[in-house]
Amino acid sequence: MTMQGNGTGAEHATTSFGPSALATPANAITALRLLLAPVLFTMILDDVASWPAFAMWFVLAGSDGVDGWVARRMGTTRSGAFLDPLADKVLVIGALVCLIAVDRFSWVPVAIIAVREIAVSFYRSWFGRQGLAIPARSTAKAKTFVQTLAIGFAIAPLTEDETWLADGLLWVSVVLAVVSAVQYFHDGGRAATDMARAD
Repeated sequence: MTMQGNGTGAEHATTSFGPSALATPANAITALRLLLAPVLFTMILDDVASWPAFAMWFVLAGSDGVDGWVARRMGTTRSGAFLDPLADKVLVIGALVCLIAVDRFSWVPVAIIAVREIAVSFYRSWFGRQGLAIPARSTAKAKTFVQTLAIGFAIAPLTEDETWLADGLLWVSVVLAVVSAVQYFHDGGRAATDMARAD
């Protein structure tokens, strides 16, 4: 009886918010990440490598997993599916642009990453309006993780002089960004072909 009660409670917890819900704990965490992003950017521009900036980056980047965990437990929503990747892109691209502004990163890899993000976002959005979802590949998740590391190493005081480390990771993330983009376009084309055949 006790086990059944726990199972019912867990099941209720995972469905406490419907797909159309907006005011959810997961979205609140995501919104807080977006609100704190300008604070992080200001810290990087004021002092490119500092422990406060590194701590802020660690918290904001790490909280991405927290809002995802909360969403899975309490119910995923369409708004969360939009806001969560948006927050990731704002944080990563914003931090990279700030690092360009302080002459820490070259604009070339950042431009490639930014163009990739815009292209893939529009591509996935267009397919979403057709009722098709293109799930993220492992390479896309690896790309985000490596970008997070590159930024972290660039603003950490312990590694600020080891420029090859952050620069190398940034270029690795560029390769992963291009590969994952090709995979998205391939998956989208295959999904469109399957839909056409079904019609």
